[in-house]
Amino acid sequence: MPWHSRLEPAGYIIALPHAMPTPVRGGRALTLVCVLLVKPPERRGPLMALVKVDFLSTSLMRTVTINAVVPADWASIDSLGYARSVPRDQQRPFKTLYLLHGVYGNYTDWVTRTRIQSLAEARNLAVIIPSGENGFYNDRADGARFGEFIGYELVEFTRKLFRLSCERKDTFIGGLSMGGYGAIVNALRHPETFSNVVALSSGLSLNSKRVLESTYDAPGILGNRGFYESVYGPLDAVRGSQNDYDALAERVGASDGPRPSFYMACGEDDDLLEPNRAYRDKLIGEGFEVDYHEGPGAHNWKFWDTWIERSLDWLPLDDSDDPLSSGNVF
Repeated sequence: MPWHSRLEPAGYIIALPHAMPTPVRGGRALTLVCVLLVKPPERRGPLMALVKVDFLSTSLMRTVTINAVVPADWASIDSLGYARSVPRDQQRPFKTLYLLHGVYGNYTDWVTRTRIQSLAEARNLAVIIPSGENGFYNDRADGARFGEFIGYELVEFTRKLFRLSCERKDTFIGGLSMGGYGAIVNALRHPETFSNVVALSSGLSLNSKRVLESTYDAPGILGNRGFYESVYGPLDAVRGSQNDYDALAERVGASDGPRPSFYMACGEDDDLLEPNRAYRDKLIGEGFEVDYHEGPGAHNWKFWDTWIERSLDWLPLDDSDDPLSSGNVF
């Protein structure tokens, strides 16, 4: 006997067989219909929110703004469609990705130009997106300590503000272009904090002609020696410093402490392809685990939107519970 079913507003599934005529005396037929009420299981999942936060940074000595894709609460929906908050002691802290933008960008870039919000929600992943202000996420000579901000202050502040895991294995950092550089150097400065690094089209340009032959009178910032010295320090002294990604890889690689794993991707038409290949080889030579990819594309958001999704699949995330939202309550 075939069955049909539909979801009723109250949350019960009504299963109906085809009506079966049953002959009775007098030549008339009596149609019997059986109705089976099936109670669906209770659903439980995070209530995700996109939050803009302004706070005073002691590292940067000013008020800064971040975007955060974070759990506002955990909730369950019962068989009648009613949602209720899950007790806090039953909520697990979230794994977290600190995600950095590129030159000329700010805290809005990843949210407005990629699917990071929906990708994070589908994976129960908190994502924290600060502004780097063209500072390459280094401590600068002008007193703006972007390295300290990313490596210490931002992590500690967001762990206090949101229900984020404090474990190294649950804490990741990533970025694109300037943010790829920032993710790499800050993970290597703080390998006790960050376990995994996502580096897309990373701005690994210390050996580039653009930097080495830069002049003080060059227009703009890319190619201007004064700008590079403001973010790296004196160019004749950057090698071996805390801003030198090669030296950092050598130090961490030679130590007995924890070392992060890397996911690297770069477009086949990107001018940064060769330095990314070189750094892949450097990391492997120093004993790091590297998952490296090249694909069609250049230095643009189409490439980064594609590869941020693939990189999230690489991260060691838990099996996700569907986030509860207006799009998937039932």
